[in-house]
Amino acid sequence: MAHSSSTPGSGGFDRRDLLWAAGAIVLVNALGGAPALLAGPDSAWFAALDKPAIYPPGWLFGVVWTTLFTLMGIAVYLVARRGLGSRPVRVALGAFALQFAFNLTWTPVFFGAQDLLAALGIIVVLDVLVAVTIWAFARVDRRAAALLVPYLLWALFATLLNYRFWALN
Repeated sequence: MAHSSSTPGSGGFDRRDLLWAAGAIVLVNALGGAPALLAGPDSAWFAALDKPAIYPPGWLFGVVWTTLFTLMGIAVYLVARRGLGSRPVRVALGAFALQFAFNLTWTPVFFGAQDLLAALGIIVVLDVLVAVTIWAFARVDRRAAALLVPYLLWALFATLLNYRFWALN
């Protein structure tokens, strides 16, 4: 992605940069939202579960995840634009891909398989992998790492929610 006429790391962006950034945002949002189309909170099983007192209103999840996936897309773009020939970039993007795979796995396990304990295990691993990804991104672009902090905070909150669902049900 080091295609731009602006110097990587210079902060300068041109039209191609904006297109690549938009593409990364759309891709992360599309992939991130796909599992909810297959298995989500609209099932009778989920409606029948006892909800934790800290469970936010349902509409908030879509807003938060769209925001987080958008921030992730920007972060991925900022890292990738440094050049895929760089080992730290490849490590950072590999860490992102691994944590994202765990993110995408959680929804079908929680809602589809209706396995609250397995989902809890997945999200605990996800928390660790997001922290590792932030560290790897910081080695390439501190702004990109900072964009992932809200994701880590939400993932930690979601871990608590998952635990409370498991404990109550």
